[in-house]
Amino acid sequence: MSDADIKQQVQDFYDRVGWQEVSAGTYQNASYDDLRPVASEYVHRCHLRLLRHLKPAGRLLLDAGSGPIQYPEYLEYSRGYQRRVCLDISSVALQEARQRIGEHGLFVVGDIANLPFKPGAFDGLVSLHTIHHLPMDEHQRAYLELHRVLAPGSSGVIVNGWDMPPLTVVQDFLVRVVKAWRKRAAARERNPLPASPKPARGTYVNKHTPAWLKQAVGAQMPVEVWCWRSLSVRFMRTFIHTRLGGRFWLRILYWLEERFPHFFGKNGQYPLIVIHKERS
Repeated sequence: MSDADIKQQVQDFYDRVGWQEVSAGTYQNASYDDLRPVASEYVHRCHLRLLRHLKPAGRLLLDAGSGPIQYPEYLEYSRGYQRRVCLDISSVALQEARQRIGEHGLFVVGDIANLPFKPGAFDGLVSLHTIHHLPMDEHQRAYLELHRVLAPGSSGVIVNGWDMPPLTVVQDFLVRVVKAWRKRAAARERNPLPASPKPARGTYVNKHTPAWLKQAVGAQMPVEVWCWRSLSVRFMRTFIHTRLGGRFWLRILYWLEERFPHFFGKNGQYPLIVIHKERS
């Protein structure tokens, strides 16, 4: 598949599927997250971690791959800015984003690896779960483009996933063990498990490792890796339940992530990557 075909596939998915509302304010793409009440406090606090690394106020904030700005916490990132510039490959996403922020936003159909903005245009930027949708050979260019449009002395925050980090490998193993145990238990009781719902239809995703980030991006600009969320959604849905004290265990995990943010950022599922634009 060519790079152009990959981008067209991603655009078609989000226009036709990912950013279609399944209920008021909830999009099909939310099926890839854990929105259960037991996880809500943990997820909310993780979303707000980005604020620590952004300037609290400025003229323009770039939201690169904005989607529809689907969660309430996302609105906080640009609260102190005059305008939020939402860039996305999906026109449907931008139509939804306009419904949420109105005149506070500027809306641009564009490619994160080829940003149509002048150097130093933004006092801050965020990019959430976007770079992994690019062809592999454009990931580095996307980071370079984000760095280019940052104003000197500013920072940008990128949330993405790693390719099979150590903690996720362990989590996936435990999930498989539990599923196999449940299947055997159901077979012994001659009570087959109900058919699992088909997983949500997705689109192209390809991820890198911390070593790649250090070599390909860290050599070009100052980069820090912090923790956004260390648990995979599969693990949370399997093990985190109210009857098992799930909210308590997530509070313990959050405390550990706060205590050891770089360890969990490099070894957990979702890193929070901060890029800096040094002053001349």
